[in-house]
Amino acid sequence: MSNSAGFDRHITIFSPDGRLYQVEYAFKAINSSNITSLAIKGKDCAVVVSQKKVPDKLLDPDTVSFLFTIAPHIGAVLNGSIADSRAAVQRARTEATDFKYKYGYDVPVQVLAKRLADINQVYTQRAYMRPLGVAMTLVSIDEERGPEIYKCDPAGFYTSYKAVASGPKQQEASNYLEKTLKTVSTFEGSLNEVIESAIIALSTSLAVDFRKNDLEVGVVDAQNPKFRVLSVDEIEERLIAIAERD
Repeated sequence: MSNSAGFDRHITIFSPDGRLYQVEYAFKAINSSNITSLAIKGKDCAVVVSQKKVPDKLLDPDTVSFLFTIAPHIGAVLNGSIADSRAAVQRARTEATDFKYKYGYDVPVQVLAKRLADINQVYTQRAYMRPLGVAMTLVSIDEERGPEIYKCDPAGFYTSYKAVASGPKQQEASNYLEKTLKTVSTFEGSLNEVIESAIIALSTSLAVDFRKNDLEVGVVDAQNPKFRVLSVDEIEERLIAIAERD
């Protein structure tokens, strides 16, 4: 009989070796969509890049997305179950709206990340809600701290990153980002150059050449701190610029 027998039937029961199997299953669910994404921080901007896969030709491609606007100044990319992703985004938007209503100013991204991580951690203690099978990466421009990237996982852990990846090819992308950031603290250059660096990082990690419809790109920068998603034509411009580099 497996050591996990009986211990994975309830969210809140530790196994004899101190594991919560339902939380581990939630981490495995992050790879269920087979979508890899990454976020990188520039000197005065933050960029998220994600694969875009439309599983059925009958679907409207414009409605298939893993990039979401949480608040005008905060964007997010989610990896995992798209249904869980939308539920997590709805809760994040509610928390951001409640904060602004209560305090009169936009929620700082680090405060929102902490709140969402706390909610996720409660789901590992109480049986009324299963952990959501998603990893959420938040990007924003903070008035005092500049570009910010935070990642929250199903266990309730969150932290700030210079660059971070999620999805089935997370390890390959992380290795590439670590090598790139060995000599510099952030990705240098203009917004367009940082976008191109992010696309190159994802392309290299996955060992594929992207077309304009294979990607989603979201950006925030100091000059325009509102989160926005690039159009297909803007993505194509960046892909052409990358091709001309070579």
